Amino acid sequence: MSRRSEQRRDAAFILYEAEIAGAPVSDLLERGAGSLTRSLVHAADDRSEQLDEIIGRYAIDWRVERIAMLERCIMRVALVEMLYPDAVPSDSPIPPAGAIDAAVEVSKEYCGAQSPAFINGILNAAMVEIEESEPADE
Repeated sequence: MSRRSEQRRDAAFILYEAEIAGAPVSDLLERGAGSLTRSLVHAADDRSEQLDEIIGRYAIDWRVERIAMLERCIMRVALVEMLYPDAVPSDSPIPPAGAIDAAVEVSKEYCGAQSPAFINGILNAAMVEIEESEPADE
């Protein structure tokens, strides 16, 4: 797993722990957390309601509250990279498909058997919306 992938995973777990413990994310960020982890955590935490609204829009027949918290946190991290690339320090921004692939890989390791397909479907639907809303290159 690359360092960047590890930081994405760490961000999802910090968000998850904050949700479960009801603790501020700043209390859970360790001194050793990389800048990508910190940025992803803060951006996802600041925009959690908006990100959950996007997740809910594509989670057909599922209320966001019923989606496993870790799955939600993994999708929040991916959506931050997809929607807010300026919020993430990077000398080479990741394309939306790369953020989706990273989220699916984390879910394969840490979530249930159905999670990767579920996460992939929601994030792909969001990616289509993002691409359709971007102005066409002239």
